[in-house]
Amino acid sequence: MLDTSSLKTALDYYVDNEYANRLPDGMKIFEQPLIGFAAAEDPIFKEFKKEEVIGSLYVLPEEWLPEAKTVISYFLPFSENIRSSNYGGPPTSVKWLHARFIGEEFNKSIRKFLLGELEKMGGKAVAPALHENYFADYDNFSSNWSERHVAYAAGLGSFGLNRGLITEKGLAGRFGSLITTLYFPATIRSGGGVFENCPYFTDESCSACVKRCPSGAIKKEGKDKAVCNNYTRVEDHLQELRLQFGYDHSVCGKCQINVPCENTIPGR
Repeated sequence: MLDTSSLKTALDYYVDNEYANRLPDGMKIFEQPLIGFAAAEDPIFKEFKKEEVIGSLYVLPEEWLPEAKTVISYFLPFSENIRSSNYGGPPTSVKWLHARFIGEEFNKSIRKFLLGELEKMGGKAVAPALHENYFADYDNFSSNWSERHVAYAAGLGSFGLNRGLITEKGLAGRFGSLITTLYFPATIRSGGGVFENCPYFTDESCSACVKRCPSGAIKKEGKDKAVCNNYTRVEDHLQELRLQFGYDHSVCGKCQINVPCENTIPGR
């Protein structure tokens, strides 16, 4: 069994020191990350194959990497400057827009960096999101690997009403994951349930994300992914931003910021 601290230290240093973790004006995109671990054989991964969760298209860890022992998940919280830039509007702030796309490019480099670190430690590793067999159908809102669900499995948090994953550093940020043949001790999930960190599901004391959603996609009954998707791909004020900067699509992010779960677990 390997110590998780060395991998965490390497990840912290990389995020802190890589200039790719910056917008063109030098603003830092991500703060210090969280990292969690799950056993590749954890039964929860088979639960994800249920149609009411992800579905049969979900690919199990051992199907990505034979002899898989551990699934590693990390969360990259957006910096305070990125988050606060998107408090107003609509439209989405330019900084938030850049952070989403430039930040995800940096996230890809993090995956590659961690693959290298795991290989140095003597293991094999795969980052499903970088794999040639990775599949994401954004029209039908399905994929064969879910970073948020993996993060839940690895004990990083639980889901909210807006279907973001609420970690101890909130839900405004990006997730990434890897699968390795190395054995790391699993992070213990709290056991409080899939929606444990969301006050709406615990005592109905909060529905801030409902009020923050400019498209009406989030309701107390849940989130309509089609409405959310249509808003980011059709609304004129978002598409002007997309076209101005050359991105394939636009983003919103309003339900993730200026809410109690933006950068913490509410009430803790």
